[in-house]
Amino acid sequence: MEACSGAHHWARELAALGDEVRLMPAAYVKPYVKRGKTDRADAEAICEAVARPPMRFVPVKSAAAQAAPLDHKARDFLIRQQTQTVNTIRAHLAEFGIVVAKGIHNVDRLLEAAGRAPEAARPALELLADQFRDLRERIETVTKRIEVAQKTDPLARRLATIPGLGPIASSAFAVTTPDVAAFRSARDYSAWLGLTPKPHSSGGKERLGRRPADDWLWGMLQRKPATVVAIALANRMARMVWARIRTGESYRATPA
Repeated sequence: MEACSGAHHWARELAALGDEVRLMPAAYVKPYVKRGKTDRADAEAICEAVARPPMRFVPVKSAAAQAAPLDHKARDFLIRQQTQTVNTIRAHLAEFGIVVAKGIHNVDRLLEAAGRAPEAARPALELLADQFRDLRERIETVTKRIEVAQKTDPLARRLATIPGLGPIASSAFAVTTPDVAAFRSARDYSAWLGLTPKPHSSGGKERLGRRPADDWLWGMLQRKPATVVAIALANRMARMVWARIRTGESYRATPA
C-alpha cells in the first residue's frame, strides 16, 4: 500500500490477520501511474512499483509511535494560528495608520496599540486579542508537556547533548525518527529530512558539499547568505543525530 493517511492503521489490522504488509512512499509510486488518478490506475501502479528491486519501504508504525509526535504537531498548528492572528491584528491596525514593528516579541506593544484604533473597530480587535492570549496559553501548556516527556525519554536526553538541540528539537527527533537501520548513511538520513547540500558531481563521482574544517561555520558565513548557512548547519546536525541514535552514545565534542 501507499504510505498515506490511515495506511499504518490498516497495515496493523492486516498484519493481525497474518498478511505481510509493505508500505511504499507515495512519491515512489507516482512515477508508475500511467494515466489519470483512478483507483484502477493507482492499484496497477502499486503492483508494478512493489516488484521493483530498488523499491524502498516504510516501516509500519505502532499506535504508540503514531501518537508520540502528536504534541509536536499540535504545537506547530497552534503556532501557525498564533502567527496568523498576530498578522491579522497588525494588518487591521495598519489600515488606521497604526504601525508596530514585526516579531512575536513586539506583540504586547501591538495589543496596546489596538487601544488607539477607532471605537467601532475595538470590539473586533479585542476578539482577536483574546484569541491570541488563548493560543499563547495553549502553546505554553503543550510546550511544558513536551519538555516533561523529553526528560523521561533516554533518546531525547542523549540527543539534547548535541550543541544547538534543545528540549523541543531533541524530543521531535526522538519521536519522529524511524529505525535508523533503514538509512544506509547519515547522508540518507539528512536527505530524508529534506536537507541536501549542493551537488558537485561529475564523471560518475558523487560529491555533495565540501569537507568541513575547524572554521567551517565562520568561513561559510563569509561566503554564503545566512539562510544557506542555516540549512548547511542543519544538515550537519542531522548527521550528528543519526550517529547518536545509531551508536547509542552521547555527543562528545572534538578537542581543539
